[in-house]
Amino acid sequence: MYYGYELRFRIDGGERRVRGVLCALELERWGKEVLPHEETMDGPIDDRLRLLRATRTHLSPIYGTVAGPSEPLARTLDAVSGIRPLAIVRDEEAVEHRIWEIPGGTDIPRWLAPLPLLIADGHHRYATALAYRDERRAAEGPGPWDRVLALVVDAATEPVPVLPYHRVQIAGSPPSGGDAATDLADVLGRVDDAALRYGTIAREHDRIVYRLHHVDGDPPTVQALHDRVLDRTAPDDALRFTHDPADAERAVREGGAVAAYLLPPTTPQRIRAVVERGERLPRKSTFFWPKPRTGLVMMPVG
Repeated sequence: MYYGYELRFRIDGGERRVRGVLCALELERWGKEVLPHEETMDGPIDDRLRLLRATRTHLSPIYGTVAGPSEPLARTLDAVSGIRPLAIVRDEEAVEHRIWEIPGGTDIPRWLAPLPLLIADGHHRYATALAYRDERRAAEGPGPWDRVLALVVDAATEPVPVLPYHRVQIAGSPPSGGDAATDLADVLGRVDDAALRYGTIAREHDRIVYRLHHVDGDPPTVQALHDRVLDRTAPDDALRFTHDPADAERAVREGGAVAAYLLPPTTPQRIRAVVERGERLPRKSTFFWPKPRTGLVMMPVG
Protein backbone atom coordinates (compact mmCIF):
# COMPACT_ATOMS: atom_id res chain seq x y z
CA MET A 1 0.00 0.00 0.00
CA TYR A 2 1.27 3.46 -0.94
CA TYR A 3 -0.04 6.85 0.03
CA GLY A 4 0.41 10.25 -1.53
CA TYR A 5 1.33 12.85 1.08
CA GLU A 6 1.28 16.62 0.77
CA LEU A 7 2.48 19.32 3.14
CA ARG A 8 1.06 22.82 2.64
CA PHE A 9 2.69 25.68 4.52
CA ARG A 10 3.78 29.31 4.47
CA ILE A 11 7.43 30.31 4.31
CA ASP A 12 9.17 33.55 3.38
CA GLY A 13 5.78 35.20 3.03
CA GLY A 14 4.40 32.79 0.44
CA GLU A 15 2.37 29.61 0.13
CA ARG A 16 4.35 26.45 -0.60
CA ARG A 17 3.82 22.70 -0.84
CA VAL A 18 5.93 19.55 -0.77
CA ARG A 19 4.57 16.21 -1.99
CA GLY A 20 5.90 12.68 -1.73
CA VAL A 21 4.97 9.06 -1.27
CA LEU A 22 4.54 7.23 2.04
CA CYS A 23 5.77 3.66 1.82
CA ALA A 24 7.29 0.71 3.68
CA LEU A 25 10.96 1.13 2.77
CA GLU A 26 13.24 -1.91 2.73
CA LEU A 27 15.96 -1.39 5.34
CA GLU A 28 19.52 -1.26 4.01
CA ARG A 29 22.82 -0.61 5.72
CA TRP A 30 24.06 2.97 5.44
CA GLY A 31 26.18 3.96 2.51
CA LYS A 32 24.91 2.74 -0.87
CA GLU A 33 21.14 2.86 -1.23
CA VAL A 34 20.49 4.88 1.94
CA LEU A 35 22.69 7.91 2.58
CA PRO A 36 23.05 9.61 5.97
CA HIS A 37 24.34 13.18 6.16
CA GLU A 38 24.65 13.63 9.93
CA GLU A 39 26.20 11.60 12.74
CA THR A 40 23.95 9.74 15.20
CA MET A 41 24.34 9.35 18.97
CA ASP A 42 23.82 6.19 21.00
CA GLY A 43 21.53 7.70 23.65
CA PRO A 44 18.60 8.63 21.38
CA ILE A 45 18.88 5.28 19.57
CA ASP A 46 18.68 3.36 22.84
CA ASP A 47 15.60 5.35 23.92
CA ARG A 48 13.85 4.83 20.60
CA LEU A 49 14.71 1.14 20.54
CA ARG A 50 12.98 0.62 23.89
CA LEU A 51 9.89 2.38 22.53
CA LEU A 52 9.89 0.30 19.35
CA ARG A 53 10.23 -2.94 21.31
CA ALA A 54 7.24 -1.90 23.43
CA THR A 55 4.95 -0.71 20.63
CA ARG A 56 6.19 -2.89 17.74
CA THR A 57 5.04 0.00 15.55
CA HIS A 58 6.74 2.75 13.57
CA LEU A 59 4.86 5.80 14.86
CA SER A 60 6.48 8.40 12.63
CA PRO A 61 7.96 8.15 9.14
CA ILE A 62 11.54 8.94 8.35
CA TYR A 63 11.81 11.69 5.74
CA GLY A 64 14.08 11.10 2.75
CA THR A 65 14.76 12.75 -0.58
CA VAL A 66 15.86 11.28 -3.91
CA ALA A 67 17.74 13.28 -6.52
CA GLY A 68 15.24 12.47 -9.29
CA PRO A 69 13.55 13.53 -11.36
CA SER A 70 10.99 10.72 -11.43
CA GLU A 71 8.36 11.82 -13.94
CA PRO A 72 6.06 8.79 -13.32
CA LEU A 73 5.99 9.58 -9.59
CA ALA A 74 5.23 13.24 -10.28
CA ARG A 75 2.38 12.28 -12.62
CA THR A 76 0.96 9.87 -10.05
CA LEU A 77 1.01 12.51 -7.31
CA ASP A 78 -0.61 15.02 -9.68
CA ALA A 79 -3.39 12.53 -10.36
CA VAL A 80 -4.18 11.53 -6.77
CA SER A 81 -4.01 15.11 -5.46
CA GLY A 82 -6.94 15.93 -7.74
CA ILE A 83 -9.32 13.75 -5.72
CA ARG A 84 -10.67 14.08 -2.19
CA PRO A 85 -8.00 13.29 0.45
CA LEU A 86 -8.43 10.50 2.96
CA ALA A 87 -7.47 12.97 5.66
CA ILE A 88 -6.61 16.64 6.11
CA VAL A 89 -4.88 17.64 9.35
CA ARG A 90 -3.69 21.11 10.34
CA ASP A 91 -0.96 21.08 13.00
CA GLU A 92 0.18 23.56 15.66
CA GLU A 93 2.63 25.17 13.19
CA ALA A 94 -0.18 25.88 10.71
CA VAL A 95 1.10 23.16 8.36
CA GLU A 96 -1.65 21.31 6.51
CA HIS A 97 -1.09 17.58 5.98
CA ARG A 98 -3.06 15.81 3.21
CA ILE A 99 -3.01 12.12 2.43
CA TRP A 100 -4.40 10.02 -0.44
CA GLU A 101 -4.37 6.31 -1.14
CA ILE A 102 -2.45 5.54 -4.32
CA PRO A 103 -4.39 2.98 -6.38
CA GLY A 104 -2.92 -0.41 -7.31
CA GLY A 105 -1.08 -0.84 -10.56
CA THR A 106 1.54 1.83 -9.96
CA ASP A 107 5.16 0.66 -10.09
CA ILE A 108 6.62 2.86 -7.37
CA PRO A 109 9.35 0.35 -6.33
CA ARG A 110 10.74 0.31 -9.87
CA TRP A 111 10.61 4.10 -10.15
CA LEU A 112 12.49 4.60 -6.88
CA ALA A 113 14.91 1.65 -7.01
CA PRO A 114 17.67 3.42 -9.01
CA LEU A 115 17.54 6.51 -6.77
CA PRO A 116 19.59 6.41 -3.53
CA LEU A 117 17.68 7.88 -0.59
CA LEU A 118 19.22 10.77 1.33
CA ILE A 119 17.92 10.79 4.90
CA ALA A 120 16.59 14.30 5.46
CA ASP A 121 15.08 13.78 8.91
CA GLY A 122 15.07 10.62 11.01
CA HIS A 123 18.69 9.44 11.22
CA HIS A 124 18.09 8.09 14.72
CA ARG A 125 14.77 6.48 13.75
CA TYR A 126 16.44 4.73 10.82
CA ALA A 127 19.34 3.52 12.98
CA THR A 128 16.81 2.29 15.54
CA ALA A 129 14.87 0.40 12.84
CA LEU A 130 18.11 -1.28 11.72
CA ALA A 131 18.90 -2.37 15.29
CA TYR A 132 15.36 -3.69 15.79
CA ARG A 133 15.48 -5.55 12.47
CA ASP A 134 18.74 -7.23 13.46
CA GLU A 135 17.26 -8.31 16.81
CA ARG A 136 14.09 -9.78 15.29
CA ARG A 137 15.92 -11.42 12.39
CA ALA A 138 18.34 -13.14 14.76
CA ALA A 139 15.39 -14.59 16.69
CA GLU A 140 12.78 -15.16 13.97
CA GLY A 141 14.25 -14.57 10.51
CA PRO A 142 12.80 -12.17 7.91
CA GLY A 143 9.56 -10.36 8.67
CA PRO A 144 7.80 -6.97 8.65
CA TRP A 145 10.65 -5.59 10.78
CA ASP A 146 12.76 -5.59 7.60
CA ARG A 147 11.06 -2.33 6.55
CA VAL A 148 10.62 1.16 7.94
CA LEU A 149 7.88 3.72 7.39
CA ALA A 150 9.20 6.47 5.10
CA LEU A 151 8.10 9.59 3.27
CA VAL A 152 10.08 9.80 0.03
CA VAL A 153 10.23 13.14 -1.79
CA ASP A 154 11.72 13.80 -5.22
CA ALA A 155 13.88 16.88 -4.60
CA ALA A 156 14.19 17.52 -8.34
CA THR A 157 10.46 18.22 -8.70
CA GLU A 158 9.53 19.34 -5.18
CA PRO A 159 11.18 22.44 -3.61
CA VAL A 160 12.25 21.03 -0.24
CA PRO A 161 13.08 23.72 2.38
CA VAL A 162 16.27 23.00 4.34
CA LEU A 163 16.41 25.54 7.14
CA PRO A 164 19.46 26.05 9.36
CA TYR A 165 20.22 25.21 12.93
CA HIS A 166 21.96 28.30 14.28
CA ARG A 167 24.89 27.89 16.68
CA VAL A 168 24.85 29.41 20.16
CA GLN A 169 28.37 29.46 21.60
CA ILE A 170 28.41 29.14 25.38
CA ALA A 171 32.20 28.83 25.85
CA GLY A 172 35.41 29.41 23.94
CA SER A 173 36.76 32.31 21.92
CA PRO A 174 34.37 34.93 20.51
CA PRO A 175 34.29 35.63 16.76
CA SER A 176 36.51 38.31 15.25
CA GLY A 177 36.53 40.35 12.06
CA GLY A 178 33.58 40.59 9.71
CA ASP A 179 31.56 43.44 8.26
CA ALA A 180 29.13 45.47 10.33
CA ALA A 181 25.40 44.77 10.09
CA THR A 182 22.60 46.77 11.67
CA ASP A 183 20.43 44.19 13.41
CA LEU A 184 19.12 40.63 13.34
CA ALA A 185 16.86 41.23 10.34
CA ASP A 186 19.75 42.71 8.37
CA VAL A 187 21.93 39.67 9.09
CA LEU A 188 19.20 37.18 8.20
CA GLY A 189 18.50 39.02 4.97
CA ARG A 190 22.15 38.86 3.85
CA VAL A 191 23.39 35.39 4.88
CA ASP A 192 23.95 33.34 1.73
CA ASP A 193 24.77 29.65 1.36
CA ALA A 194 26.16 29.87 -2.18
CA ALA A 195 28.43 32.75 -1.15
CA LEU A 196 29.39 31.02 2.13
CA ARG A 197 28.27 34.07 4.10
CA TYR A 198 27.11 33.73 7.70
CA GLY A 199 26.36 36.16 10.52
CA THR A 200 27.42 36.56 14.13
CA ILE A 201 26.01 38.27 17.18
CA ALA A 202 28.40 39.08 20.02
CA ARG A 203 28.84 41.51 22.88
CA GLU A 204 31.62 44.07 22.46
CA HIS A 205 32.20 46.71 25.18
CA ASP A 206 28.69 46.19 26.55
CA ARG A 207 27.13 46.57 23.10
CA ILE A 208 25.45 43.89 21.01
CA VAL A 209 27.25 43.80 17.67
CA TYR A 210 26.02 42.18 14.47
CA ARG A 211 28.48 41.18 11.76
CA LEU A 212 28.62 39.29 8.47
CA HIS A 213 31.49 36.95 7.61
CA HIS A 214 32.72 34.92 4.66
CA VAL A 215 34.31 31.50 5.04
CA ASP A 216 36.36 29.61 2.47
CA GLY A 217 35.32 26.17 1.26
CA ASP A 218 32.32 24.63 -0.42
CA PRO A 219 28.66 24.94 0.56
CA PRO A 220 26.82 24.16 2.70
CA THR A 221 28.10 27.00 4.86
CA VAL A 222 27.61 25.08 8.12
CA GLN A 223 30.26 22.54 7.16
CA ALA A 224 32.79 25.16 6.04
CA LEU A 225 32.14 27.14 9.24
CA HIS A 226 32.91 24.12 11.41
CA ASP A 227 35.93 23.10 9.37
CA ARG A 228 37.49 26.57 9.35
CA VAL A 229 36.29 28.14 12.60
CA LEU A 230 34.06 26.40 15.11
CA ASP A 231 35.89 23.10 15.50
CA ARG A 232 38.83 25.18 16.72
CA THR A 233 37.17 28.01 18.67
CA ALA A 234 34.18 26.16 20.15
CA PRO A 235 35.02 22.45 20.45
CA ASP A 236 33.20 19.67 22.27
CA ASP A 237 30.18 20.89 24.27
CA ALA A 238 30.69 24.62 23.70
CA LEU A 239 27.70 24.86 21.36
CA ARG A 240 23.96 24.49 21.59
CA PHE A 241 21.64 24.58 18.59
CA THR A 242 18.42 26.38 17.74
CA HIS A 243 16.41 26.92 14.58
CA ASP A 244 14.99 30.15 16.05
CA PRO A 245 17.32 33.12 15.37
CA ALA A 246 15.54 35.22 18.01
CA ASP A 247 16.44 32.57 20.59
CA ALA A 248 20.09 32.79 19.53
CA GLU A 249 20.04 36.60 19.77
CA ARG A 250 18.37 36.48 23.21
CA ALA A 251 21.08 34.16 24.56
CA VAL A 252 23.74 36.74 23.71
CA ARG A 253 21.72 39.70 24.99
CA GLU A 254 21.03 38.01 28.32
CA GLY A 255 24.66 37.02 28.82
CA GLY A 256 24.22 33.26 28.56
CA ALA A 257 26.27 32.97 25.39
CA VAL A 258 29.63 34.16 24.10
CA ALA A 259 28.22 34.55 20.60
CA ALA A 260 25.66 33.29 18.13
CA TYR A 261 26.39 32.13 14.58
CA LEU A 262 23.51 32.64 12.14
CA LEU A 263 23.45 30.39 9.10
CA PRO A 264 21.61 30.45 5.77
CA PRO A 265 19.23 27.83 4.44
CA THR A 266 20.76 25.24 2.12
CA THR A 267 19.46 22.68 -0.39
CA PRO A 268 19.16 18.87 -0.58
CA GLN A 269 21.49 18.96 -3.59
CA ARG A 270 24.31 20.58 -1.58
CA ILE A 271 23.83 18.09 1.24
CA ARG A 272 23.95 15.23 -1.23
CA ALA A 273 27.24 16.59 -2.64
CA VAL A 274 28.78 16.33 0.84
CA VAL A 275 27.64 12.72 1.17
CA GLU A 276 28.94 11.85 -2.29
CA ARG A 277 32.37 13.16 -1.24
CA GLY A 278 32.30 10.55 1.53
CA GLU A 279 31.75 13.13 4.29
CA ARG A 280 29.06 13.94 6.84
CA LEU A 281 27.84 17.25 8.14
CA PRO A 282 28.30 18.28 11.77
CA ARG A 283 25.46 17.29 14.08
CA LYS A 284 22.37 19.49 14.01
CA SER A 285 23.28 20.99 10.66
CA THR A 286 19.94 20.93 8.88
CA PHE A 287 16.34 21.50 9.85
CA PHE A 288 14.11 20.01 7.18
CA TRP A 289 10.75 21.72 7.65
CA PRO A 290 7.92 20.97 7.59
CA LYS A 291 7.97 17.32 8.61
CA PRO A 292 5.39 14.55 8.15
CA ARG A 293 2.97 14.28 11.06
CA THR A 294 3.67 11.70 13.74
CA GLY A 295 0.76 9.28 14.14
CA LEU A 296 -1.12 10.21 10.96
CA VAL A 297 0.05 6.92 9.44
CA MET A 298 1.59 4.19 11.59
CA MET A 299 3.17 0.91 10.56
CA PRO A 300 3.02 -2.23 12.77
CA VAL A 301 6.14 -4.40 12.51
CA GLY A 302 5.02 -7.54 14.36
